[in-house]
Parts: sequence; structure tokens; C-alpha cells
Amino acid sequence: MQVRKLPVSLIRRWALFAAAVAILASCEAPIPDNFHLKAVNERKPTPDFNLKDATGANVKLSDYRGKVVLLNFWATWCGPCKVEIPWFMDFERTYKDRNFAVLGVSMDEDGWDAVKPYVEEKKMNYRVVLGNDQVSTLFGNVDSLPTTIVIDREGRIASMHVGLVAKATYQKEIEKLLEAPKDGPKTGAVRDSGGEFALLRSH
Repeated sequence: MQVRKLPVSLIRRWALFAAAVAILASCEAPIPDNFHLKAVNERKPTPDFNLKDATGANVKLSDYRGKVVLLNFWATWCGPCKVEIPWFMDFERTYKDRNFAVLGVSMDEDGWDAVKPYVEEKKMNYRVVLGNDQVSTLFGNVDSLPTTIVIDREGRIASMHVGLVAKATYQKEIEKLLEAPKDGPKTGAVRDSGGEFALLRSH
């Protein structure tokens, strides 16, 4: 069965509606704690990508191998994303010396014209790259924002969250992965943008 891909403009409209609902709901109920890490043998290799940051430098997800990574798909117009960003900045400060990194993938249609001023205004302390339809497809068509993936040190998807979840959810998952012993052989697979698997040697 063919699945129709939603245009970014429609995603944006739905995100604005979802943000309004989330704000109203937050007045009555706490943000849910959806802590759940996949078992090691259930984790799939993370698709690789090559995107540019605000300086024009190329950023590959595979360059982060060996670190626990919080990969966040977001946009400047996304209400729940605005709630999460200060949390992610806090995680970057707290865990950066423990082989952890936050990487933001902006899905803004207006590109850096919208993203750069926002990053500067919020003083975001982690790296941000500009996403596109190709990277969305790699991750199963990202049709809701925020979508956040927590990646283990071997480059595998340990958890995936769509929408706003509690800060404690991410904190517990990050700490659990940072405390976990390194496992597996000296090499591991990371899927590249062509769908192939490239073996990356651990250092």
C-alpha cells in the first residue's frame, strides 16, 4: 500500500494546531513520561546523513559515533519544540563531557533566514543543521514535530519520541545509555543515505 507523504506546509499547520492543544492540555495535566529504551538486540542502525550547519560546514551523523546523541527534528514555528529546546540546552551543558551531544535538525521551509536569528536569540548551545525532504524520508518520513531520536554509542536507535514528552524521559534515557557498558564487536553498522551499510571502526 502506498503511503502519501504530507507536504511540509501541511505539517506546519498541523503542528500549530497541536501546539495550541498542547498548551491548553498542559494547564490541566503534566507532560507524560514515556521512558522506554529498546533492548540492545532490538535497536536498528541509524540512517546517516550529510547536512550543513550555519557556518556551511558539512555534518555527518556518523561523525558522532561513540557518543550518545539526542537527534531532534524541530522548527522555529513549532510550539512544543520551543518547550523542549531549553531542556536540550541543559542536557548539552550537563553531559557534553561524557561523550554526549545534542544535534538539532531544523525543518523550516524558510531555511537559515528563519533559523539563524532564532538560534542566536535563544542562545542555543548545540549544533543545528538544516534538514530537507531526503533526510525526512531516511527516518521514515518525519511528519510530526518535534520528533526526537535517542541514539546509543554504537550508532543505533535506542528510542524515538513523536510530540512532547517529559524532560525526565530524555534525562533517564540519556543517563541509562551513558552508564551502559560498551557492547558488541569493534565495528558497527551505520546505514548511509543510499540505504547501504557502512562499517565504522570504533576508536
